[in-house]
Amino acid sequence: MKKNVGNGDRFFRIMLGIIALILVMGNVVEGPLMWIALVVGIVMVLTSSIQFCPLYSLFGYSTCKVKNKK
Repeated sequence: MKKNVGNGDRFFRIMLGIIALILVMGNVVEGPLMWIALVVGIVMVLTSSIQFCPLYSLFGYSTCKVKNKK
């Protein structure tokens, strides 16, 4: 997997993921929205930690400034 998530994007994803998980854990959201927030939170934290987003690679997009060695 090539890195395609840059530092700014990682920060945004971590913050969004943590906020979504806090909303779920604090029972602020309920019902189907709770499950959506849980999945969004987990995906955001996971993709920021591994610096790879499958959707970015699907569309050929990258926010990572590091050039990948071939």
